[in-house]
Amino acid sequence: MSKSLIITSIANDKHPILIQFAEECKKRNLPFIVMGDTKSPAEFNLDGCDFWSVARQQTLPFELAKIAPTRHYSRKNLGYLLAIKNGVTELVETDDDNIPREDFWSEKQSDVKSHVFENTGWVNVYHYFTKSFIWPRGYPLEELQKKQTELSTLKNETIHCPIQQGLADENPDVDAVYRLTYPLPLSFELKNKIALGKNAWSPFNSQNTHWFKEAFALMYLPSYCSFRMTDIWRSYVAQRIAWECGWSVLYHESTVWQERNEHNLMKDFEDEIPGYSNNLNICKELQSLVLKPGKEHIYENLIVCYQKLIEINVVGKEEITLLNAWIADLSKMA
Repeated sequence: MSKSLIITSIANDKHPILIQFAEECKKRNLPFIVMGDTKSPAEFNLDGCDFWSVARQQTLPFELAKIAPTRHYSRKNLGYLLAIKNGVTELVETDDDNIPREDFWSEKQSDVKSHVFENTGWVNVYHYFTKSFIWPRGYPLEELQKKQTELSTLKNETIHCPIQQGLADENPDVDAVYRLTYPLPLSFELKNKIALGKNAWSPFNSQNTHWFKEAFALMYLPSYCSFRMTDIWRSYVAQRIAWECGWSVLYHESTVWQERNEHNLMKDFEDEIPGYSNNLNICKELQSLVLKPGKEHIYENLIVCYQKLIEINVVGKEEITLLNAWIADLSKMA
């Protein structure tokens, strides 16, 4: 099994968390890719880290490398493509403000015994990991008062989950509404595993996420949308297409804790308004789509989903050009 770790960062090579990731990856002979952006330092030399400046990214043999916008988190897509070109069968992604625990590095299987949600609509996954009231970034505010399903009423069985989301302690991934109104830090104290299957929704992020090869195509991060929504709206598309493949998305206990980079919370709030206004409707529209069953139709289904997001004016029409390049690049490596 071949695995790679990917981060997007504009930090320098003295960044303590990047240094820790580089040391841990080197110890495990794990390729560690960092994708930079225009604000990245001109010089970056960190043993155990394969750093890609924008200029170096533009030498990659990918259609997407020629047209991917700069100054956007979605440049991580080029890191995914690079790792896939290098032949990995698993991809792990996180951010430069997440500190790994030992079990972050543990081997994972795509078949996992878990409580399984199906046909339940919206699921506040954080509810099952803490007694505190908290919700994940991207969860529709309209659904916050919904009574959550008791785990004891669900099947607990082995389920196929090629997308797996780990939580983060201390500064969990929550939206600006939560940060402005509730106290942090908070650590999750419960150790459940829950899997969301068909007709069950919850956002997942790109901060502690493990992908198996069969789901790599669903990693695509949209560029022509709010920075704060790119990984969230990706997660909605990925979940919708996963249903057609018979897959579930796994959520498991924290394997990192976050020392959050400096943020302007009101700026975050402003950038998240497209989500507060549209998250519920986006998933309603995606759920109503007629998609083709089977993982052999993932590319077609991606195009149908993003065409719908363009049609309802949450993603710019330019996105299709980038998505087609992503698909073309993946197809050449198949």
